[in-house]
Order: sequence, then structure tokens, then C-alpha cells
Amino acid sequence: MSAEQDVKLHDFQNIFRLDGKVAVVTGGSRGLGLHVASGFLQAGAAKVYITSRKADACASAVKALNALPNIKGKAISIPADASKISEIQRLVAEVSKDTDKVDILFANAGATWGSPFEQTPENSFSKVLDLNVKSVFYTAQKFAPLLEKAGKIGDPSRIIITASVAGLGVGTLGNNATFSYSASKAAAISLTKNLAVELGPKGITTNACAPGFYPSKMASGLLELEGGAEKMAAEIPDRRLGEPEDIAGLVVFMASRAAKHLNGVTITTDGGGILSKGRL
Repeated sequence: MSAEQDVKLHDFQNIFRLDGKVAVVTGGSRGLGLHVASGFLQAGAAKVYITSRKADACASAVKALNALPNIKGKAISIPADASKISEIQRLVAEVSKDTDKVDILFANAGATWGSPFEQTPENSFSKVLDLNVKSVFYTAQKFAPLLEKAGKIGDPSRIIITASVAGLGVGTLGNNATFSYSASKAAAISLTKNLAVELGPKGITTNACAPGFYPSKMASGLLELEGGAEKMAAEIPDRRLGEPEDIAGLVVFMASRAAKHLNGVTITTDGGGILSKGRL
């Protein structure tokens, strides 16, 4: 094969585009989920289903997303409580009324809990692991038939799971310790690998993103307790916290043709924070 023939095989101009794709974003009404949903639409996705527990939050997010300039697709609100399997089943049924396939599942719904070691209650583990691990598995399981219809070997559909650098190293300790959150995100990373092997032959790849600290409603309390944005940014090698474009760009890449041969991997987006956290 000549160099000229080889170059013609690649359409790099559109390698990061999501034109015509159908995506589902859990925990999509705010924070990282909302940023990613915006990225999906701006990359050309045809439909982006937004789900979270609160109907008014979903409606507000969809209104803002559909007001984005120069988008051809649309955001659709389907409120659902991802911590309940019955609600996940209802979500899938509602999505199925409007489409017969799903190309991208961004499993982003999550919760955290902060308290000192001695005061960490049993229910913190139940709440956090149920949403951050169990619901991720059952969301993938229930959406698998729609994902399988969209994907094929060589052109797979995608499951992208929100993990955390807390699941790769050590999370927050001390008065605001997040034991259940860190454990749940380590489990989510392990789940990613297992789903990758199970679903890969069905034309579905599974990967995870592992954000460091991104200012959001869920993280605002911890941000204040840890001394504020400026103090936390000073501890990161690139001297800043995560921004909307950082997470949106990463997940759009992971959903695009450029990442079709990634499976079972976890990609960090933390400015190198995890590398410097344990320095002497």
C-alpha cells in the first residue's frame, strides 16, 4: 500500500465528531454531567438524554442546552433516580420510546460523604456505593441491548464511567474524610475493566475518566473546608482546578471515533495532582 493510499483511509477532519450519535447522561443536570452533555451536542450528537433525580433541575439543564448556538441536535429531559433499579428500568423504557439505539452511555450519577474516621456512619457506605457502583452496573446492564444495537466490532458503542483520582490513590482524609467515596471509585474502576471484557465482543467498549478536583455543587462544601480554590490549585502541578472544557473535551474524545480502540482504560484529568499528592 502506498503512502497516498494509506493517508486516504483516514478522515482526521471528523475524527472527534459525534454527528448523529444518541447519548444518555446520568447525573446530567449539573456539574460534570452537564458540561459533558454540552460537549456532546456541540460535537454533533443528535440526541442527548439528560437524567437526574430532580425534574426541575433536568428541565432547567435541557433548556440551557437547547439554547446553545449552532447545534443541530437536541437535549431531552427524563428525570429518574439512578439509585433505584426500578427507576433505571423506567429510564430505559422512556428512552426506548424515542429511539431504538444508544451510542453513548455516560454513567456519571454519583454521591459523596465526608466525615472523620471515628464518625463515619454505616449508612454512608450504603448510600455512596449504591449510587457510585451498583447503579452504574445496572445502568450498563439495562442499557446494554440499546448499546448493542448501535455498536459493532470496529465501530463500537461506548460506556464511559465517571471514576475519580480518589479511586486510584488516596482520597480526602482527616475531618472531611471520604472513605466510602474513595472505595466506590476504586470499585468503579474495577467494574470498568470487567465490563470492558464482558461487553467488548458485543461491540460495546467501556472506559472510565478519573477527574481530580472540579468545582461543582457536590464539591463546593469540600472546596470551602479544604481552604478554597486558590489553596487547592496551588497543590496541583499545573496550578489550577478542572474547568468545564477539560472534562467535556476528554469525554467527547472517549466517545469519538478517535478512541474506538480504547477499552478498559481509566484516563485521569487532574493537572498532575495525583502525582504530586504523595511527595515528601
